[in-house]
Amino acid sequence: MAKKSKVARNEQRKALVAKYAKRRAALKASIRDLTLSHEERRAAQDALAALPRDANPNRVTNRCALTGRPRGNLRRFGLSRIAFREKALRGEIPGVIKSSW
Repeated sequence: MAKKSKVARNEQRKALVAKYAKRRAALKASIRDLTLSHEERRAAQDALAALPRDANPNRVTNRCALTGRPRGNLRRFGLSRIAFREKALRGEIPGVIKSSW
């Protein structure tokens, strides 16, 4: 089980990403816009840099929904490899069966 503080911090990051998503998208679009002057694009870059660091979606970690484990996650199920295996062997994940050949 991961530390509760790490899981809580990750949830705060998700909230910040959602809060600043539109603003970040608009600033990034204006940075890519070649019709703007160099000064306007530079101002957009400065505004983007002034946003909180945790507003960047890259800083959100994929964590297991059950345990909060940050490594070995299966995105499709939202579980770590360990939790996925336990649930799959118990038959708690629909459509997943143990492979045999």
